[in-house]
Amino acid sequence: MRIAVINETSAGDKNADILAALEGSGHEVINVGMQKTGADPELSYIHTGFLTGLLIHTGRADFVVGGCGTGQGYMSSASQYPNVFCGHIMTPMDAWLFAQINGGNCISLALAQNYGWAGNENLKFIFERLFSVEIGGGYPPHRKEPQRQYREQLVTVSRAAHKPFADIAAELPRDMVRESLTYPGVTDLLDVSSLADAGLVEIINEILS
Repeated sequence: MRIAVINETSAGDKNADILAALEGSGHEVINVGMQKTGADPELSYIHTGFLTGLLIHTGRADFVVGGCGTGQGYMSSASQYPNVFCGHIMTPMDAWLFAQINGGNCISLALAQNYGWAGNENLKFIFERLFSVEIGGGYPPHRKEPQRQYREQLVTVSRAAHKPFADIAAELPRDMVRESLTYPGVTDLLDVSSLADAGLVEIINEILS
């Protein structure tokens, strides 16, 4: 699984903690947000939410780990995009239950609120529990089948409630999209010319030109 780490400017100092906590997870980790101190442009939770939707839509990431000061803003932003199913995770128990019951592909971490002594250790415990179970496997076991059905229904709702991603990108504020795309490393990760969504390739090239 390819895990993208995207955290905004206000939580940029926690980026190294997230990466360290994911070491040894057995997954490919891609550091997208705040990997460079003082990088320009700075990313807000509006930018990171857009990048989350973009990476999930294009298949450049299978799972996204993001966050902000409280985790609420990033979760709200990321959840605006099709096929992003984000959980607000504060504890290892949250992670363990979210993975099994909701089968999401994105988590939002509180990286300032209650992030005190041993906060980095809590991140390690969160990731250990998050990836210790089958995503969407169901909990308790006798609830597996109805939870699978609810998860499928949630995908249907997401498809019905959203426009195509190219249309979304075209209608968003150009400055915000451009700032997101020009953050160091983003276009290299996307490899825009190879994207399957021709409409999205067109709008990205237009915005970047």
